[in-house]
Amino acid sequence: MPMSSWNKSEKLFGLGADSELAPPVRAFRTALMLAQKLRNEMDERLRADGLTTQQAALITVVKAMGKPSLAEAAAALGSTHQNVAQIVAALQRKELLQVEPDPADGRRKLLSATNHSAAYWRERDAGDIAAVADWFADLSPDELQTFCELSERVIVRIDRA
Repeated sequence: MPMSSWNKSEKLFGLGADSELAPPVRAFRTALMLAQKLRNEMDERLRADGLTTQQAALITVVKAMGKPSLAEAAAALGSTHQNVAQIVAALQRKELLQVEPDPADGRRKLLSATNHSAAYWRERDAGDIAAVADWFADLSPDELQTFCELSERVIVRIDRA
């Protein structure tokens, strides 16, 4: 009988309840595997439209920040200027993001989501939210709250380092 994807990963990375890894190493590997699996699942959902999770994340950041510069958006994503510039170019071609000169500093470029982007995400949101809810359906509301709180504490600590 073939081994499931989780069982293979559990064995290869030393995960699971019987792990002999130091707890912080087990937590790191578990979080890394979860992040990769979640990104792959969302990439699969977006693939038909020629988008990636990273592109969606950039649009989310741009919408939340208003009209950030490329450098501000890169910092918010924890990515390099060069990587975000490539993502911006792809989203411009898809007419989901626009770049305009900063009126206060013509050398600086500001990013904003387009009307086409807003309409696109309005169409997708319900289905994507349902998919994400399904991925976390085995956790109770209290467990989800704890998961978020613990994850956010680690994020804050890393940001302070």
